[in-house]
Amino acid sequence: MDNILIKPRKLSGEVIVPPSKSMAHRAIICAALSKGNSIIDNIDLSDDIIATINAARSMGAKIKIDNRKVVVEGILSSPNNEDFIVDCNESGSTLRFFVPITMLLNQKKTFIGKGNLGKRPLNVFYEIFDKQGIKYSYKKDILDLQVEGKLKADTFYVRGDISSQFITGLLFALPLLNDDSKIVITSKLESKSYLDLTLSMLDKFGIEIENKDYKEFIIKGNQEYKAMDYTVEGDYSQAAFFLSANYIGNDIDIKGLDENSLQGDKEILKWLEVLKNDENKVIDATNCPDIIPILTVCAALTKGKTEIINAGRLRIKECDRLTAISTQLNKLGADIIEHEESLAINGVDSLNGGYVDSFKDHRISMSLAIASSRCKDDIIIKDYMCVKKSYPHFYEDFKKLGGEINECDIWE
Repeated sequence: MDNILIKPRKLSGEVIVPPSKSMAHRAIICAALSKGNSIIDNIDLSDDIIATINAARSMGAKIKIDNRKVVVEGILSSPNNEDFIVDCNESGSTLRFFVPITMLLNQKKTFIGKGNLGKRPLNVFYEIFDKQGIKYSYKKDILDLQVEGKLKADTFYVRGDISSQFITGLLFALPLLNDDSKIVITSKLESKSYLDLTLSMLDKFGIEIENKDYKEFIIKGNQEYKAMDYTVEGDYSQAAFFLSANYIGNDIDIKGLDENSLQGDKEILKWLEVLKNDENKVIDATNCPDIIPILTVCAALTKGKTEIINAGRLRIKECDRLTAISTQLNKLGADIIEHEESLAINGVDSLNGGYVDSFKDHRISMSLAIASSRCKDDIIIKDYMCVKKSYPHFYEDFKKLGGEINECDIWE
């Protein structure tokens, strides 16, 4: 049984925000590319982070999990000399980061995964493969990508309006090549804050990147990652659910956040202020697509009209998040009109109960759970435990805050 019944309750108490998934991915990868041993502390073993750990292991890194720590002996100490498989599960970060990283090795590598991962575009890499004469094959809409060959230093032309993950993957790999490289951004750059996280982590591990106003990145070859110990900070992507819960009338004391964080989803603070204070409420999803589902919950319960714009990328996440969050909130009594790349929301005073579907998307499941605190009647969420992808203990924390939940086998 993977459905859950939630009774409407006000949430209160203290919650310690889980560690940043974005920072954990990057720290584990940098440690895996270092010579020697690193300890990465405050790790939450979500499905996505396990995918990245296993990807590094497939290349030859030795990683030991010790409670909330991972001890990493780098790939370069004993690289894999045989063909290998990288199972990305449903982690887009793991896939896009490791395609160029695995090309540091000359073995044949096969990337597999689940869910919608095979539908996410990889054309940026295919263009690089074609230019460098690298053999590859793939299947449409299913992740079964096979690559043979090594990456060569070059000038890489990359669009900035698809995903910064392509750029991050190259930034991880290029410093270890024998010659210098350059990345040229050929269109407007979205999710710049995620590149800030990458550049910050690379700097911590001793890698120098020259950033020319986010239009070009100059990467010297023959660099070395330096092993180090690092503690992962709290995650604004997950804190967004509790910050939003407070916005719609709950009383949660949120611990573990760094006020000086570079995380892009820290924008949740700005957009909640817009909802609270602006007469013309417009939320731009360009740099914060992951927090749009929970911001939609807040907007649905905010007096007046709100528009969420530049949100087309949400259609190629774990599910079509624009359709998922609008249809399911409308089932509960919200007033949301879905457009191709935007949502138009007319605020209501409260929501009703009923049956809703997570679409097996962790952020939809958590958003609907928070919405339950403003429902008049019980709600039942289908496939609620998809939260394992990013926040395995979400519903445990939800209960500690006073949420009343029970698993059930009833579905409409």
